[in-house]
Amino acid sequence: MEMWLKEAQIKDAAMTYKVKETLVRKKTNYQDLTIVDTEAFGRMLLLDGIVQTTIADEYVYHEMITHIALNTHPNPEKVLVVGGGDGGTIREILKHSSVQKAVLCEIDAEVIKECKKYLPEISCALEDERCEIFIGDGIKYVHEHKNEFDVIIVDSTDPFGAAEGLFGGSFYREISDCLTKGGIFVAQTESPFYLPDVVKRVYKDAKDVFPITKLFMAGIPTYPSGFWSFTMGSKKYDPENADISDKPELETKYYTKKLHKACFVLPKFVENLTC
Repeated sequence: MEMWLKEAQIKDAAMTYKVKETLVRKKTNYQDLTIVDTEAFGRMLLLDGIVQTTIADEYVYHEMITHIALNTHPNPEKVLVVGGGDGGTIREILKHSSVQKAVLCEIDAEVIKECKKYLPEISCALEDERCEIFIGDGIKYVHEHKNEFDVIIVDSTDPFGAAEGLFGGSFYREISDCLTKGGIFVAQTESPFYLPDVVKRVYKDAKDVFPITKLFMAGIPTYPSGFWSFTMGSKKYDPENADISDKPELETKYYTKKLHKACFVLPKFVENLTC
């Protein structure tokens, strides 16, 4: 008998995946957690029925949410990840030799536990000595750590339910206070095709806080529309003007130095969301 998983994050559209096996399904203190093995994308993590990451295409998301910011900053030493319990963002951060400490602030310990078990290719750097794991509320953590991090990455689930507080002006002001004087913030900010109002609102909220605010794009097959936005806020360094010629070449599958600047060239309908 064939099994198909239907993801209906968007009200009027859905994605379906042929499932080989359900590896784990549980109700945590915060959400429904499921990991399945699919025919097309390999093992896949879902939270509250929404695809978070897959073995086949995770590198796009994790490389783009990480390397744009870390290569823009001249010397990122301390990095905070809010969310991101699968560990992929930490893995990419620790490819940068300048990083002395990377803190993963994840509210749901079960995500980390199950990803270590079933998604080791993604979570492999969580045991690195430079990685510190903090289980707790990311908003509270940011509030309690002032002027501490060079880069903050908000690797959150979608802006509904528990993650809603991670999208908005008040949190971005807290992030600004948590960053050092040349600090950079980046977050995943949804599909401009399906959720243009979210993209526009988040960009405006970030622009109200950060003197340099930029939107950039990446193609992620398992995310709705396959066309995904990220928003960067920077106190000092402009990612489009950054001299990255001397930055070491990283082992990547998607990100390149040429793409670093090219990803800021937006289609007209996306550019209009930043006006």
